[in-house]
Amino acid sequence: MTFTMGEANRRHEAVRRRWLPALVCLALVVPCCAQTQKPSSETARAIVQIEQLIARYAAAADGADVDLAGQVWSNSPDVSFIHPRGHEHGWEEIKRNFYQNTMGAPFSERKLTVRDVSVHVYGDSAWAEFYWHFVAKLRSDGSMLVTDGRETQIYCKIDAGRWALVHVHYSGMPVNGEGRGF
Repeated sequence: MTFTMGEANRRHEAVRRRWLPALVCLALVVPCCAQTQKPSSETARAIVQIEQLIARYAAAADGADVDLAGQVWSNSPDVSFIHPRGHEHGWEEIKRNFYQNTMGAPFSERKLTVRDVSVHVYGDSAWAEFYWHFVAKLRSDGSMLVTDGRETQIYCKIDAGRWALVHVHYSGMPVNGEGRGF
């Protein structure tokens, strides 16, 4: 399609008039969104507390330690844990089926390494996401198991401001290679 110089100028002007306000708004909004706000001191404390809970969570998996895990989890029938071998409901099921039967019974040694932790706090609720690497030795024959995955955890503030884990959903790494490898 060929335009005369006058037609081309008129079309250009029409496009400019239509899109210029949107481009100006975008130019004003993007820098505002790109600025990172410093979290409040309360939010910063919550992030540190939750990061410490995640470290305890990993240590509890390393030792199949239900007492240590009990310091992380809410002792409630409402908590849940979704993992490749099951879906546990309530602290008692999580303790028995995950820590004792999945972590403790089959392995003589375990090491859960957590990385790229990101914590998001919204008032009395928070969620964390991270990647993990798990190495374990099978009791039955001494062979090694090595897996990688990712996890989302949900926390609530309970008992006079103490944070507690209320839900975990974990899965292996995606088959398309997405994610950051070890």
